[in-house]
Amino acid sequence: MSARIVLLVTSPRLPAGLLTAAAWDVVRSGPVLAGVESPLTAAVRSAGAEVTVVEGGATQALLDAVAAHGTAVWLAGPAGDEALARELGLRLAREPGLAELELMYGSWDPPGARLLDAVEVMDRLASPGGDPWKRAQTHRSLAGFLLEECYEAYDAISADDTDALREELGDVLLQVLLHARLAEDLPEGERWNVDDVAGGLVDKMVRRNPHVFSGAETGSLEEIEANWERIKRAEKARESVLDGIALSQPALALAAKILDRAARVGLAVPPPLADTQVGPEARLGASLLATVAAAREAGIDPEAALRRTTLAYADAVRTAERAARSNPSS
Repeated sequence: MSARIVLLVTSPRLPAGLLTAAAWDVVRSGPVLAGVESPLTAAVRSAGAEVTVVEGGATQALLDAVAAHGTAVWLAGPAGDEALARELGLRLAREPGLAELELMYGSWDPPGARLLDAVEVMDRLASPGGDPWKRAQTHRSLAGFLLEECYEAYDAISADDTDALREELGDVLLQVLLHARLAEDLPEGERWNVDDVAGGLVDKMVRRNPHVFSGAETGSLEEIEANWERIKRAEKARESVLDGIALSQPALALAAKILDRAARVGLAVPPPLADTQVGPEARLGASLLATVAAAREAGIDPEAALRRTTLAYADAVRTAERAARSNPSS
């Protein structure tokens, strides 16, 4: 077997000793070197392998080790030690007879691993010595920012801009992480953390999708939605079909949601008639509610319809502004 230097790269987000069988075989096959002491060096030593920490001249130390033993392993740091890999690659390209360079992944990030980084960064920002602005916030002071970020994500969806959507969802996630971090500082008995948020979400997803997780019969999309609603009603003891509706949403969307909930349980409650109302505001409100009801009957989203029309009007205003600037005397 030809001499080889193995650069062993591992995920810093997983427990240090959680390596593949091939990785454990290679660390037991020859001398193991590393740049610093770490949980990984401790884990490898605890498994019976010797680890030498090299403070400088890692390339030559590896070449000496491979010359003496045929195989040498380098435990890469959290960033992968790209500079060392580059230096070794150039040296072995000039002198290919010294050894072969092999990159091995002993562990790798599972899906969602960068969420752990996001939680860690937020913890630092919202802890003593972090960002004073974030530490000064409360759930109430952040409420408007959460709405704003959600609206910006909505705008990206409306524009079919998936790159912008990725960024805006990151901003929404920032709000979630910050709220969860601030909740860790609530009084005893009230506090919770991001794991409580994620845990509750996982439980809810599993509970509300028995056709996926419990072997229940799938059925049609309509049957799945109806079962979802039954599960929700069983989870939450509500006195009204309207309980749980977000009252802070835009008025058109709120009206459509209330009309939909009432119709879903067969309640025939007619909207108020505009000409029976006292005062111009009440008449206008009744007229708008009737318009929303008509839109619902026609299968049209009134919020989206008004948004599209308003944005088209905004484009017309900008066009008129440009025309006015081009013809200042007119």
